[in-house]
Amino acid sequence: MSAGMPTLKDAIEAISALRRHGGRVHCLTNDVAQAFTANVLLACGAAPSMTSSPREVATFTAGAGSLSVNLGTLQTERMEAIRIAVSAARQHNVPFVLDPVKADISPPRLAFARDILGGGPAILRVNASEAEALGAGRESQLAPCMAVTGEIDRISTSEGTLTVANGTPLMDRVTAVGCAQGAVMAALLIHSETPAQAALAAILWFAIAGESAAGTAGGPGSFAANFIDRLYDLPLTSIEERASIR
Repeated sequence: MSAGMPTLKDAIEAISALRRHGGRVHCLTNDVAQAFTANVLLACGAAPSMTSSPREVATFTAGAGSLSVNLGTLQTERMEAIRIAVSAARQHNVPFVLDPVKADISPPRLAFARDILGGGPAILRVNASEAEALGAGRESQLAPCMAVTGEIDRISTSEGTLTVANGTPLMDRVTAVGCAQGAVMAALLIHSETPAQAALAAILWFAIAGESAAGTAGGPGSFAANFIDRLYDLPLTSIEERASIR
C-alpha cells in the first residue's frame, strides 16, 4: 500500500483480490435495492447475505467480512436491525460502510444517520446534499473515509482528497446503482489496507464498467444488464487505461 492517499495501483490490487478471494458482505439495504445489490456483489466476486431480521442479524454480521448499511426505505424493524448489526460489527471488528440515503430530506432519518455515525463506519458514502445535511465539510471529517458521489466523485480522508471524473449519465437512470456501490465498497474493505483504497476501487470499477456498458446499451434497461456483465468481466487493464484521477 502506498503512503498517504491510495493510488490507481492500490485500487487495481483491491479489485483483483476481491475477484480472486471473494468474501461475504452482510447487507442491510433498502427494499428497492436488495436484488440488484445482491447480483452486483455476486458479479464482483463477493457473497451477499441480506437478512434484516433483528433476531438473526447479529450472527450474520459477526461472521461476515464486512457490513453495508443503507438507510433507504427505512422501516422501524430495519432500524432495530441496523442498531444490532452495528453493535455486532464493533464487537467483532467487522468494518462497515454507511450510506444515509436521502437523509437530507427526512429529519428522522438524518437523526438516525447521525446516531449510526457514532458506531464508527469505515466509509461514509454520501452525495453533496447528504454530506451538507450531516454537517460534513472541509473541517469536519465524519468517517475515516468520505466518498462524496456526483458528476465528479470525491474521496476524502485526513491525508487529503482524490477526485474521479469517470462515469456515464445512464448510471443515474437505473435504480440502486449507488446503493450497490456502497455494498461493493464494503466488499472491497475486506481486501484493502485502508478505507480510501476500498472507496477508490469501487468508484473506479463502477464508473469505468458504466462507461463500457453504455457503449452498447440501447437505454437504461439494457444498460443495467450490461453494467452487471461489465463488473464481472471488465479487464483490469481497462481501468488502468481509462481512470481519470486527480
